[in-house]
Amino acid sequence: MSAVNTPLQIGITGGIGSGKSLVCAIFATLGVPVYDADRHAKSLMTTDGILVSQIKKEFGDLAYHPDGSLNRTYLAQHVFSNEARLEILNGLVHPRVGVHYQNWVSTQVGKSYVLKEAALLFESGSWQQLDRIIVVSAPVDVREKRVLQRDKHRTADQFREIVARQLPEEEKVARADYVIINDDATPVLPQVLRLHALFQSAAGSPSELKETSRR
Repeated sequence: MSAVNTPLQIGITGGIGSGKSLVCAIFATLGVPVYDADRHAKSLMTTDGILVSQIKKEFGDLAYHPDGSLNRTYLAQHVFSNEARLEILNGLVHPRVGVHYQNWVSTQVGKSYVLKEAALLFESGSWQQLDRIIVVSAPVDVREKRVLQRDKHRTADQFREIVARQLPEEEKVARADYVIINDDATPVLPQVLRLHALFQSAAGSPSELKETSRR
């Protein structure tokens, strides 16, 4: 949670294809610092010495190529396709991302608020360290269409497998403080601008958001 003289910490999440990255890009255009947890997680798996050691201890040296890069073929065969082992990997990665994120927040001096973007914000438990949570929501058929157009290597079955591993959309929405609808029919920009104004006005005082949460 934010302390005195630190920015409000707002989490933003959504199911695959919901468009949370697009929403974050709008916030970034408004000058809001955005921490992409998923991108940093991939980076830390090869640059964080503690995490690299933990991964090698758990999954063996073959998890990495001799040059230090991730052996994604090996991980795909032995980790990513195994739900139990993937949970173990996430249990190693998420805490190190959390440390990296907190260090990043400490550098955002003078900012009204920051955003932490993460696909597994609820699943990882990291939402508990944040002041408020935004969920970007879209119907599953819209999300599937977007993903298949964007990721030519994915199939409809693969999309459904990913959706099945994520928290159900209804539960995400129910747990959110704010919901941004991104269904290709509802304008997104006014929703972002409203929240931007709200967070700026409540900077340094999360309690001021209490009566204005939800939609």
